[in-house]
Amino acid sequence: MLSTISRMKSMIFPTFSPPSLHFPKTIPFAIFSLASKEPDLRNLRTLQNPKFLHLKPTMPSPGTPIFSTPSRNLHTETSQSSSPCGEVHVIVGPMFAGKTTTLLRRIQSESSNGRTVAVIKSNKDTRYALDSIVTHDGMKLPCWALANLSSFRQKIGPDAYDQLDVIGIDEAQFFEDLYDFCCEAADRDGKTVIVAGLDGNYLRRSFGSVLDIIPLADSVMKLTARCELCGKRAFFTLRKTDETQTELIGGADVYMPVCRQHYVNGQVVIEATRSVLESQKLQCGSYT
Repeated sequence: MLSTISRMKSMIFPTFSPPSLHFPKTIPFAIFSLASKEPDLRNLRTLQNPKFLHLKPTMPSPGTPIFSTPSRNLHTETSQSSSPCGEVHVIVGPMFAGKTTTLLRRIQSESSNGRTVAVIKSNKDTRYALDSIVTHDGMKLPCWALANLSSFRQKIGPDAYDQLDVIGIDEAQFFEDLYDFCCEAADRDGKTVIVAGLDGNYLRRSFGSVLDIIPLADSVMKLTARCELCGKRAFFTLRKTDETQTELIGGADVYMPVCRQHYVNGQVVIEATRSVLESQKLQCGSYT
């Protein structure tokens, strides 16, 4: 009787043996960050015929999306109709650290790779030439000298702007609308924006809007100079004169890069000199 019941149960509730599952050996999971270490652009060599940038940009035909890139995976295939996001890269440091040189080398490399580039600088910088960016060692590149970045699209023209891949900005500390421009150009328009400027003024305080775009940046490179007094790494800019205005355009006649020790010592000397000059002015006023 029991055997009969058992056979009936087996017919109503058949038992299934679980299939044998074969799991491959576990593969260590790793995340590779391409920007974990920023290359030293001061020793940058132009890439020769890179596979991912070998096609020069061409004018799109009517109805063709301006930004059309090959699909890398299934996720990108579903979003081809939207413009890809751009990038923001920031180069900061004291004066004479090679910020402009690094920017121009990066721009020239992008241009050599077939990308359309444009360079902007503040029209306040008239030290060498108004319509060119010139480094302290004589390197030169034509640019757009503007009072504000919001006028750039109108100046260059909407069609020309749409064809741009890379926008370089020098002396970025002088642009009050830097944050908004970088957001719009990178997030909405898919541009790569490379920004170079001072991160601090002669008082070692934030200068302009350069530090405001750090949260937007894909990479930040802080360059150093050589202390003019001892040769050590210089992180700060010392103003040689007793002028107190924040924006004082000048070169080696007004500023010099210094290490921390000589910045502190220099500030003491400058303050002492300023006090002496002020006391002399008061004495001269009392005699008149």
